[in-house]
Amino acid sequence: MTTILLTGSSRGIGAAIATALTQDGVTLIGHGTRTGIPADFADPAAPALLWEAALAQAGGTIDVLVNNAGVFEANPVDRAHADWVEGWEHTMRVNLTASAELCRLAVNHWRERGSAGRIVNVASRAAYRGDSPQHWHYAASKAGMVAVTKTIARGYAAEGILAFAICPGFTMTGMADEYLSSRGGDALLADIPLGRVASPEEVAEVARFLAFDAPPSMTGAVLDVNGASYVR
Repeated sequence: MTTILLTGSSRGIGAAIATALTQDGVTLIGHGTRTGIPADFADPAAPALLWEAALAQAGGTIDVLVNNAGVFEANPVDRAHADWVEGWEHTMRVNLTASAELCRLAVNHWRERGSAGRIVNVASRAAYRGDSPQHWHYAASKAGMVAVTKTIARGYAAEGILAFAICPGFTMTGMADEYLSSRGGDALLADIPLGRVASPEEVAEVARFLAFDAPPSMTGAVLDVNGASYVR
């Protein structure tokens, strides 16, 4: 039996990942605003409370952590300074700090038990390419997720603790739909050689592979799912 904690499981990419991970021999523990264990990552206490609740529900063992929860909120540079800083810190808290806390709790859990474990962090193409002038904070938070992933991979591979990241480009979720329409959808699509944005199911299939099947030598890998709109 494999027990998985998936954050942001109630909609969009998270809901697709939940479907992809649901199979025989898997206990999936979800977190979200609509389904699963509720936890508001804007609250600094929430990640640890979620972890403890998930452990209790799992009977004391979690094998895989998938960090998918996040926000994508505009934060224009011409806002009042205090408001801009507040927007920056909110996105960092939800997207980066909460996921880092859960990674830390997972790593310590596996090390204390002497067991293997896997982390899959859903970052973004923005981690490498950057984002719009209204989304400095979002790009920075996702770059931080990639850096955390690589650091964990390098630090704990010898103990059987593996870490991977996924960097989607635009994905057909409500969050992306709003952004596409606000930025001129046709122009943005013209920047994607594939000619369309990714589906949540495509991202979910990568998450499923990393959670179950990716060979250990892949630890530290960052997989792009962006229709060749950004290649490294």
